[in-house]
Amino acid sequence: MAVIGALTRSTSRISSSCSSAAVAAAAGHLWHPFASSSPSSSPPPRHYAGGGRSPLSHRAQIRSSAALARGFERRFASMATKNSFEGILTRLAKPGGGEFGKYYSLPALDDPRIDRLPYSIRILLESAIRNCDEFQVTGKDVEKILDWENTSPKLVEIPFKPARVLLQDFTGVPAVVDLACMRDAMNKLGGDSNKINPLVPVDLVVDHSVQVDVARSENAVQANMELEFHRNKERFAFLKWGSNAFNNMLVVPPGSGIVHQVNLEYLGRVVFNNGGMLYPDSVVGTDSHTTMIDGLGVAGWGVGGIEAEAAMLGQPMSMVLPGVVGFKLSGKLSNGVTATDLVLTVTNILRKHGVVGKFVEFYGEGMSQLSLADRATIANMSPEYGATMGFFPVDHVTLQYLKLTGRSDETVAMIESYLRANKMFIDYSEPQTERVYSSYLELNLEDVVPCISGPKRPHDRVALKEMKADWHSCLDNKVGFKGFAVPKESQNKVAEFSFRGTPAQIKHGDVVIAAITSCTNTSNPSVMLGAALVAKKACELGLEVKPWIKTSLAPGSGVVQKYFDKSGLQKYLNQLGFNIVGYGCTTCIGNSGDLDESVSAAISENDIVAAAVLSGNRNFEGRVHPLTRANYLASPPLVVAYALAGTVNIDFETEPIGTSKDGKNVYLRDIWPSNDEIAQVVQSSVLPDMFRGTYESITKGNPMWNQLSVPSGSLYSWDPASTYIHEPPYFKNMTQSPPGPYPVKDAFCLLNLGDSITTDHISPAGSIHKDSPAAKYLMERGVERKDFNSYGSRRGNDEVMARGTFANIRLVNKLLNGEVGPKTIHVPTGEKLSVFDAAMRYKSEGHDTIILAGAEYGSGSSRDWAAKGPMLQGVKAVISKNFERIHRSNLVGMGIIPLCFKAGEDADTLGLTGHERYTINLPSNVSDIKPGQDVTVVTDSGKSFTCTLRFDTEVELAYYNHGGILPYVIRNLTGAKQ
Repeated sequence: MAVIGALTRSTSRISSSCSSAAVAAAAGHLWHPFASSSPSSSPPPRHYAGGGRSPLSHRAQIRSSAALARGFERRFASMATKNSFEGILTRLAKPGGGEFGKYYSLPALDDPRIDRLPYSIRILLESAIRNCDEFQVTGKDVEKILDWENTSPKLVEIPFKPARVLLQDFTGVPAVVDLACMRDAMNKLGGDSNKINPLVPVDLVVDHSVQVDVARSENAVQANMELEFHRNKERFAFLKWGSNAFNNMLVVPPGSGIVHQVNLEYLGRVVFNNGGMLYPDSVVGTDSHTTMIDGLGVAGWGVGGIEAEAAMLGQPMSMVLPGVVGFKLSGKLSNGVTATDLVLTVTNILRKHGVVGKFVEFYGEGMSQLSLADRATIANMSPEYGATMGFFPVDHVTLQYLKLTGRSDETVAMIESYLRANKMFIDYSEPQTERVYSSYLELNLEDVVPCISGPKRPHDRVALKEMKADWHSCLDNKVGFKGFAVPKESQNKVAEFSFRGTPAQIKHGDVVIAAITSCTNTSNPSVMLGAALVAKKACELGLEVKPWIKTSLAPGSGVVQKYFDKSGLQKYLNQLGFNIVGYGCTTCIGNSGDLDESVSAAISENDIVAAAVLSGNRNFEGRVHPLTRANYLASPPLVVAYALAGTVNIDFETEPIGTSKDGKNVYLRDIWPSNDEIAQVVQSSVLPDMFRGTYESITKGNPMWNQLSVPSGSLYSWDPASTYIHEPPYFKNMTQSPPGPYPVKDAFCLLNLGDSITTDHISPAGSIHKDSPAAKYLMERGVERKDFNSYGSRRGNDEVMARGTFANIRLVNKLLNGEVGPKTIHVPTGEKLSVFDAAMRYKSEGHDTIILAGAEYGSGSSRDWAAKGPMLQGVKAVISKNFERIHRSNLVGMGIIPLCFKAGEDADTLGLTGHERYTINLPSNVSDIKPGQDVTVVTDSGKSFTCTLRFDTEVELAYYNHGGILPYVIRNLTGAKQ
């Protein structure tokens, strides 16, 4: 029977239009992964780090419930108060008697279409049913999802309310800044500032601030943490204030691990049990690699910070119902092939297939051969292959991992019972119902070979046996993603230098950074212990790493150190210089720290194309380190191998990696462990108690965190002298009435950009260059260069970030005729200025600006500052060939118009130079604008062209009408007419 039957059968009413799950969450019934799942038991509270208050406290329950009730009474008093699907609420019995709770039963719909739905779509369906209040979510929305097979090709719009929100500190600080600023704006408009409070659980993990200042030292962890706190004390105190000032916000302090590994091993619920209401875990995060949790069967993906803030405040996310690519896996990985090799292969296949805006769902008999950690590695790199999710439905492997990571037996039993009962569990021992997918791919795991990716993009996969030839091609090729244009006569140049009094030399392709880093790989015991075994075998043969190579090991959680210690292998990594430097993202996000001055000088003075090899997920130019032009992604064991070789210019099959202590050649095959060797060490060294012990104490903080003093009060006291936390100008002069569409007339082109402009180009996260506008701003306020910190650490200050927008030293702007760097031309005068200075000149003259760009504009990390920065610089529209999914959404959220050239057209084919002035012909009334409509752009040179308007939903048009998503939410909460 179809949905209409369920609507007819529904007879009871619920107490509010918000879901029971949201009510429970707001009341503080937060799940604890190591506790019993029974709603009648009293699970241990999830403490706020250093905050001294649990979300389960009586005060928090009363305040949160009251706020939710007030919100319902004022906002939805005239709306329906009945969930249309209460008739399918069903009790879930425990095997031994009693019940786990109630759930909205998909089988009770008695609709044959459900069995054909991909598992990922079933999660969207359940959420829509549970939240169906006929206001934010309607029965028509439920029907769209049920009829996914027919509706998804039509790009229909649906609302989605995630169960929780995940933040890291780089994106979390500006999110908390925005929430604090929104409270002030609510006050000024006469509203209740306490309405600005998360209504769903928000977890913030501080992991992006630690830098590799100290490496190859037994004291590296402590030394780097002390420097981290010295640089970021103000930011950390602000986050600690936020954990006290806002309900439902857990802050995991620095030194605990990487957000996605902590999410996988601890925060991920798989199934929520909130006050006896059961429903699937789902999460949106302000980091694009939130998708790692998809490997656990939890639907999760990255969104912009501003979207996440709206989700926190109970706003449904508007999304296009995605197509789902079915990716069938068969066979098993060959000996010596790692999960990293597999994910780089999968990334390459999916980039070629085209999966932007789609879900990818993995299935097939090969799934039984993939550990949960291997699945998480593949899911993690969804942004690199372009998908919204890389989803692995829950099966027996998932349940085994949950037990391994210390989740209680009762919790795991509840998860399995619920998912089986609601047709969300896949049991490969049973006959499979054929599911429908939008398109199909297949990979035999036996076909995967060892590989790396680079030198400038994660999807440029190179088979290991072809690496040397590929490197020489890169030296020869013209400057581009696969080229450095090094003249033949210079390719064998040797630069001599002195390293701490010892003669040394460096050549093109020599490795200067070798980093075992990133959530992608450090969550996977097989590749981590595999790297340690490579180190052991190398040390036993007497191999060494050159002392000027900056080696580092940054695990994603304390569990890694525990199983390294248990295995006895850490000492071999230390011997090669891979000492643990901290528990955070480090080199993967550009926090690689300085190279030795002698190495830096040798590279710069001789124009050497130096290399970094890292077990990360991003290797865009300028990201890892300003002086490493070649950056390769590799498995942790290969990171150790390349560190030993000292160069990427090597054929591991035919050339030795080094010489043993007895003078014999040693090849990679001599030190590479077998799959059985690795499996044995994993089996004996990775134990559930390690996870329990690590995470039961994770929110207790550390002495440096606990000693931070923070102000009290629900409103933040802004310090105008602060260079870290600054009140942003988003809501200045804001009124109750929406401003309406902004006319873009005779705008100048601020930048004319090519393909693959990443968020690293737009909003750098690395070091602040000494000659940049941001550096000038800081020095004018008494900040010494040694205390500049990184752009990422200063995301709470809009003044710094606006100046840092388009400050990447590798930015290629066509207005500069081939010159590389963060400059542009002020068109009226022809003067060459920094991008920020040019933008301010245009603003002071009363001129709007636009940006021209090529394909894949905004790819990379999901940085909301890549949209906030251009908005503050006065950019009104971006015209590109296409956009990365999250970045387009961020532009919309900040009120910037995203336009796409028609197929086969771009700035070059249309003869646009960027010296023209641009008028965008959009209706002045938002009701006359339609998602995806054609828009004519006219230039003062007489040329005009047609673009596609990339406001994709009616909700996005509403955001545009209000000047952005945050003003929209504030007006909504203050009761303004929409």
